[in-house]
Amino acid sequence: MIVIGIDPGLATVGFGVIRTEKNNITPVSYGVIRTSAEKQSPQRLLEIYTEVNTLFGKYVPSAVAVEKLFFNKNVTNAMSVSEARGVIVLAAEQNHIPVFEYTPNEVKQAITGSGRADKKQMQEMIKRLLNLDEIPRPDDAADGLSIALCHINIMR
Repeated sequence: MIVIGIDPGLATVGFGVIRTEKNNITPVSYGVIRTSAEKQSPQRLLEIYTEVNTLFGKYVPSAVAVEKLFFNKNVTNAMSVSEARGVIVLAAEQNHIPVFEYTPNEVKQAITGSGRADKKQMQEMIKRLLNLDEIPRPDDAADGLSIALCHINIMR
């Protein structure tokens, strides 16, 4: 089974692709989709949609795990993240891929055992759990891997 974890954003979308067979968990790929601030939001959303569809075609996931929107004080940022989530969920639905959503605290709990873990603790655990030589960079890519691994752990 292949799971793609996605950390949505308008400027940067982090993703992590993990394969699981029996009790073996293997990282396949991770990275980010970046959009230019010089483009209008609709162009950026189309770029995210297109790139996510490319990921789905390349890896043919059994599931897509997406971070649930966390509202903070920056409403403008929350709205743009929400729009990015929308095109990601749309792309998954059009490709008949089930979507699972997890809050940041659920991801932290599934990875570290504590919903209060900080970013550094999360990154160290991802490195350890996936037997990586170094912490995945940039942070958004590590977040994508965390979300995918959270889904795998919860589905067990």
